[in-house]
Amino acid sequence: MVIFIYILLILLSFTALYPFWNTLVVSLNEGLDTAKGGITFWPRAFTWTNYEIVFTNDRIIQSFGISILRTVIGTVSAIFMTALLAYGMSKSYLMGRKFLTIFFIFTLYFGGGLVPTYLLIKSLGLMNNFLVFIIPGLISVWNMIIFRTFFKSLPNGLEESAQIDGCSNWGVFLRIVLPLSGPVIATLSLFTAISHWNDWFTPTIYITNQDLMPVQTILRRILNANLINDVIGGGDSLASEKLSKKSLTSKSLISATVMVVSLPIIVVYPFVQRYFVNGVMVGSLKE
Repeated sequence: MVIFIYILLILLSFTALYPFWNTLVVSLNEGLDTAKGGITFWPRAFTWTNYEIVFTNDRIIQSFGISILRTVIGTVSAIFMTALLAYGMSKSYLMGRKFLTIFFIFTLYFGGGLVPTYLLIKSLGLMNNFLVFIIPGLISVWNMIIFRTFFKSLPNGLEESAQIDGCSNWGVFLRIVLPLSGPVIATLSLFTAISHWNDWFTPTIYITNQDLMPVQTILRRILNANLINDVIGGGDSLASEKLSKKSLTSKSLISATVMVVSLPIIVVYPFVQRYFVNGVMVGSLKE
């Protein structure tokens, strides 16, 4: 029975990991050679050319910067604002606490829809504005519930002793509560960062300025429209000539772009993995 379980887990792991590994192999193989087929586990004609093309493209480099900036600012601001709201909601003496709880939970099940949201974003002047990546995602109700439940599990004596020593509410929150919330913050920060990094829909709807396009939106355009000219030369008329000279194909360049976009989050994941069970379980089960 144990052997069967191990075999099943190995097969499931292989099913999940092989597409990613194959994409990596294709990205490291010459494009024209890949077109012949038969590339499975190892590159047959190893090359760095695909990555050289991707990393020398100004549009992709700029979009990478937008994605990194958005992810860092969006994650830090969202976690802080959500934790701040949750801290207030964790206090039983807060006036209208039950009403506010119902109000927030209501938004988890019902939304205004795309058209009202678009009109709201437009009326706020966030169209073609970097803040459209930040402001709408400042508060996550789900994360707020996890934060609130964790805060309620903290001993009241910690805050009382700090207040006796002259610490203000802001001081208690910043110096006592947040430092003790490390596992929850790390876990929810990763979830938030992944959400920001992978989001291609927001710029598709609210951004037309090419200078504000994140890398995920650029990648989606490449995948959907096969816009290889955008990758190798930003619409250069000599794109086809470059393809032939460098032994490139659309598949090899797309694979390299996918790897470049995916690796940052994959690299970050191991550093916060140990917080997952501790952070989410403590924040969701203790009441």
